[in-house]
Amino acid sequence: MTKFATHFSLVAKGMAMGAADVVPGVSGGTIAFITGIYDRLLNALKSANPSLLNVLRSEGVTGVWRHIDGTFLLCVFGGVLSSILSFAHVITYLLASYPEMLWAFFFGLILISGLHMIRQVSHWHGPTMVALVVGVLIAYGIGVLSPTSLEPEPMTLFFAGAIAICAMILPGISGSFILLLMGLYSPVIEAVKALDLGVLLIFGAGCIGGLLSFSHVLSWLLKRHRDLAIALLTGLMLGALGKVWPWKETLSTRVNSSGSEVPLVQVNISPFDYEMVTGHPAFLLESFALMIAAIVLVATIEWFGGKNTES
Repeated sequence: MTKFATHFSLVAKGMAMGAADVVPGVSGGTIAFITGIYDRLLNALKSANPSLLNVLRSEGVTGVWRHIDGTFLLCVFGGVLSSILSFAHVITYLLASYPEMLWAFFFGLILISGLHMIRQVSHWHGPTMVALVVGVLIAYGIGVLSPTSLEPEPMTLFFAGAIAICAMILPGISGSFILLLMGLYSPVIEAVKALDLGVLLIFGAGCIGGLLSFSHVLSWLLKRHRDLAIALLTGLMLGALGKVWPWKETLSTRVNSSGSEVPLVQVNISPFDYEMVTGHPAFLLESFALMIAAIVLVATIEWFGGKNTES
């Protein structure tokens, strides 16, 4: 394969990762695993550490670039960024025009991804069961018991970026899912669509900080306490299903920091009562079809991942 073809392939794989991370429930890390760049990505991210100063003194900028596998990272993250910028417009339109169907698709994605992750725990025992329950309770508490979403303030955006970006190196959980859990998914997608540099620079700084720090912690957890970490992540995903339930009744609203009226308190209701209660179409057939499509999509991705592992 020529150098151009190699670089183009890396950009294409990055674009697939970016598309996955825009959608809650599908992990960019899973795509990296399936496409065969997961280990190289993790090693490149881990190489960005204080030892770079010694490399810089002894080998210069060229040595640093080679040490962090800079061309690889540039191609992959260039693809990720271009994909996110493209898909943000589509997601924003669907959220405004067909929210029930879009959330139904997300619900199916998160449900099947959580069930898949349960199978990744090699030994179920007391601590892993506790980690699973703790994850469910945390996600449920944040997503359901707390009536308000986090405001997109600078400090909140920074830490949201730091936490969400870690999903890129974790097969099974997506950065968009983390944002969804914190109630920041829509504000960040809107900022990407509008190219709001103020929001994006703060969020991006958090992403960089997360990659340079949390990636080492997560790598250590997955190596030393893999089952506990996966059980906790699985609990977070399954506990958030209440938050992404497509059919909700809004009991009260509030005006957010940007002056827009947004839901304050919502309750999940039956899809069969949704149209009568809210006056909006429930899109039952379309929504359930999209749930099934999401389940088939993730099952197919994981099947290809298994074939890749065997080969």
